[in-house]
Amino acid sequence: MAGRLLLRTWTTTALRLRTTAAVRPAPRAMTTVKGVPTDDEQATGLERRALQALKQGKDPYSILKPKTYAGTKEDPHIVPSINKKRMVGCLCEEDNTAIVWFWLHEGEAQRCPSCGSHYKLIHHDLPH
Repeated sequence: MAGRLLLRTWTTTALRLRTTAAVRPAPRAMTTVKGVPTDDEQATGLERRALQALKQGKDPYSILKPKTYAGTKEDPHIVPSINKKRMVGCLCEEDNTAIVWFWLHEGEAQRCPSCGSHYKLIHHDLPH
């Protein structure tokens, strides 16, 4: 008889503790007053550096769509490079499946040997 009474009080106490623990609010230190953090607050490492550069108006990792150029001698296509020369592929026509490859050297604008579009190599430093 005493065993049953002890078992019943233990069960009711355990159930009462379980229900109060589920209803109990989280400690104040774990909750945020401001709500969900923004991307700027949450970003770390390379993503944080890229977001800070974009705020300053820079595009160090070429994330944004590049500016379009006419491809003429006065307004050549700009090709960034960390070297003094770079291999460039030109799709001379919109639906063309063949790519015309040629070496582009630093200095004045050079023409594509097939279609005549002008390209200019600009020295570009690494962002990091």
